[in-house]
Amino acid sequence: MYFEGPIYRPPSEAHSLLVQATVGCPHNRCTFCMVYKNGPRYRERSTAGIIADLNEARQTHGDGVRTLFFPAGNTIAMQTDALCRICTHAHRIFPRLERITVYGSSQYMHKKGPEGLKRLAEAGLTRIHVGVESGDDEILRMIKKGTTASQQTEAGIWTRAAGIQLSVYVMLGIGGTARTLSHATQTADVINRMQPDFIRLRTFVPKINTPLLKMVQQGVFTMLGPHGVLKETASMIRLIDIPSELCSDHYTNYINLEGRLPKSRGRLLEQIDAALQRPESEFRPFFVGHE
Repeated sequence: MYFEGPIYRPPSEAHSLLVQATVGCPHNRCTFCMVYKNGPRYRERSTAGIIADLNEARQTHGDGVRTLFFPAGNTIAMQTDALCRICTHAHRIFPRLERITVYGSSQYMHKKGPEGLKRLAEAGLTRIHVGVESGDDEILRMIKKGTTASQQTEAGIWTRAAGIQLSVYVMLGIGGTARTLSHATQTADVINRMQPDFIRLRTFVPKINTPLLKMVQQGVFTMLGPHGVLKETASMIRLIDIPSELCSDHYTNYINLEGRLPKSRGRLLEQIDAALQRPESEFRPFFVGHE
């Protein structure tokens, strides 16, 4: 089985078979991300190599594999024909397969267009994990995300229309103190338009050797404290009015928030209100991320 470079997978794919389809990230400019800044450079693995690994996994694990994740950081950027082929082959050799998942940025999903996404759904791609981060265009420019709120919205709508589940990541605190309100309101607006199946919360933690850490250290970017992040989260939750699963499955978050929106909104806001009664010193301390 071939693996190259950092291999990350979502927490929800902890029990999935991992077969690497791409190496690195084709964008690799986000100012908050350190994962591929020192390489390896983005490339697609050969379809023959991926299929060979799938066949090896079939020999090792039998036909009982139910979930499959294709790393690395932005596999949706892969050529549509090739991605369709490996999805189709996976379903052929794993007859009990229920889910095939990839990471994907909105800009590359958008490049697929409605027809490309529909082809991927028909080939058996089930879910895309998308780092939306924010719905605020000024924040997206600042973090060099390579997309806009409008493009993210359209890509999300096309993905859902194709029949592919959408799991979006929101980065709490990524607007700092200066844009916390616009981050909350505009991100909620994008989510309401995209109507994702899952909303996954991540709290901004500056990472080593990143431009955003330098901005924090220079005082150009002022981070939110625990109470600020919780208030921002509450503002966002109040505005999300579409049915979606809210998940808080990450070590960066100050409290664990899980529930079905909008049904669970009241309970979630009560959890946040209770947490706001605690002094900030009781929450996890500030740290610089190394992974």
